[in-house]
Amino acid sequence: MTLKITDECINCDVCEPVCPNTAIYQGESIYEIDPTLCTECVGHYETPQCQLVCPVACILVDTSCPETPAALLEKAQRIQSLKS
Repeated sequence: MTLKITDECINCDVCEPVCPNTAIYQGESIYEIDPTLCTECVGHYETPQCQLVCPVACILVDTSCPETPAALLEKAQRIQSLKS
C-alpha cells in the first residue's frame, strides 16, 4: 500500500524533506503523497520516515492503493533506476 496525508495535516513541512522518493509535495491546501512514487520507504528504511516525523500522526495507509511489499520494493528499484 502507499500512504496518504489526511486533512489533519498542519503544513509543518517536516515530512517532505525526509521522503527518499520525493513522493510528498505541497498540495492545494495540505501536503499530499503521489501514490506512483510512494513505497512506504521500502528499499530505503525499515519504517516510513514521514510517519516517524509527523507531529500530528496524519499520515496513514491508503487502502485504495493496495500493494504487496514485493511490489513496493520493485517500485522503489524502478524509481531509483530512473534517478540514476
